[in-house]
Amino acid sequence: MCGRFSLTAKPDDVREAFGLVELEGFPARYNIAPTQPILVIVASDRREPGSNLPERQAMLVRWGFMPSWVKDPRDFPLLINARSETAIGKASFRAAMRHRRVLVPASGFYEWHRPGKESGEASQAYWIRPRHGRCVAFAGLMETWSSADGSEVDTAAILTVAANRTIGRIHDRMPVVINPEDYTRWLDCKSGEPRDVADLMVPAEEDFFEAVPVSSLVNKVANTGPEIQEPVGDSLQPATVPAPRAKPDQLSLF
Repeated sequence: MCGRFSLTAKPDDVREAFGLVELEGFPARYNIAPTQPILVIVASDRREPGSNLPERQAMLVRWGFMPSWVKDPRDFPLLINARSETAIGKASFRAAMRHRRVLVPASGFYEWHRPGKESGEASQAYWIRPRHGRCVAFAGLMETWSSADGSEVDTAAILTVAANRTIGRIHDRMPVVINPEDYTRWLDCKSGEPRDVADLMVPAEEDFFEAVPVSSLVNKVANTGPEIQEPVGDSLQPATVPAPRAKPDQLSLF
């Protein structure tokens, strides 16, 4: 899963990375937690073919997805993640997968390795960041929830996928990362069906992220400074991927 993440990139870098015309300034956020506002990138709903209007725009939403059909949010669980394998068909996410796919800018995320009680080992937090050091985009879903009095709240969840072998040593899930060349296809909810972007919901390459062990400071939402990302040990080495076995007709005696 993804229960905490960070966005410390400068606003100008985020604007450039996502092809935005404008983006208001925002502070570095080192410990973003559920129910807090998060920045998302959406396809502009005002843009027509040949228009000079921007292709994408940024907005703030609450991290914690709320389907439009929920009557009382107090009776509904907080959905911060959506499993990519089932989101297309699941009632909570079906409409958003079809109509409201978004990108969630991030500088990285946190995950906890929790050994079994029998091991006697303590849990270890990891700051998991892209090795290239730039901002990345998590795949997200958005929904606008309306209360009985007519007020509206924009909400979102981050899509997750089975972890690759490297991150799998920490946790069995990881956020879906959308590559820059696929931003337009992911955000385009008008031209095709959700199944047309299913191929984008895959684990990142083994060496894409660097997993850095950090202290327990990150456990508390109140801790929001850069010190929570200070390493307390060596980074995990990427898992090696075995070379594919040769087919019988490719084997050689020499």
